[in-house]
Amino acid sequence: MNQKNTIDYFLKSAWQTVANKYNNIASQHGFTQAAGYILINIHKEGTPVSHIANFTGVKTTSLSRVLNNLEALGFIYRETSDKDKRSVKVYLTPLGVEKRKLAKDVVRGFNEYLESQFSPKEKEELIRMLAKVNDLANTYEPEEVLTVDS
Repeated sequence: MNQKNTIDYFLKSAWQTVANKYNNIASQHGFTQAAGYILINIHKEGTPVSHIANFTGVKTTSLSRVLNNLEALGFIYRETSDKDKRSVKVYLTPLGVEKRKLAKDVVRGFNEYLESQFSPKEKEELIRMLAKVNDLANTYEPEEVLTVDS
């Protein structure tokens, strides 16, 4: 099988190109694509760390590292709940609010660019197909693979 003929090759390749573009833009402003995505998902009233993990799909160890970096940069601060010491909310600092706006503007601008390159029908079909791939990936159960002992 030639990997360049597989659906997952094109999905990974396209996403990697998008992520690299976002990282290049974000690095010009002192943060990463992952950090920008996290900033976008922190709300004015604070956001529990567990919600950030769920929204972003970032694993706990990576999330902790990114949050530590964002805190060191002065973009966020964390507060532990008085009622439940296990519950921590993340808040944006004034600088974090600026960087969040910047991240949102970058995402909007890039999406506007992409949308301008597709007809409404092409966009609708692409979204439908990507949703289908997502559903199929979630329901896929591989057949048991038999191996031959050497």
